[in-house]
Amino acid sequence: QVQLVESGGGLVQAGGSLRLSCAASGSSFSIGAGGWYRQAPGKQRELVATITSGGSTNYADSVKGRFTISRDNAKNTLYLQMNSLKPEDTAVYYCNCNVRSSGSSHYYPYWGQGTQVTVSS
Repeated sequence: QVQLVESGGGLVQAGGSLRLSCAASGSSFSIGAGGWYRQAPGKQRELVATITSGGSTNYADSVKGRFTISRDNAKNTLYLQMNSLKPEDTAVYYCNCNVRSSGSSHYYPYWGQGTQVTVSS
């Protein structure tokens, strides 16, 4: 069974930076495309950024130029570098990865448990 474990959230002042990590653990698997999503209180979960297995990226307009998504395939880990944080970035951030178990030809989506990011003004 594969698990996605997020880390790096916390409390930061506006203008500050945080780096989120999402590490996949388990046995005999590989990760494909992935992304970061966030959900603020009372709002729907929204896409923040995505990255393909080849490293192509896509960002929500609200974070373009401030956030950077990346991956380390050797470590089965996704990252989200968040700079110039704003109070409106406050949310629970979730990572999502497509995972393929060895011996299977199909990728299945997995979600992390979420990590809280709070930006104070």
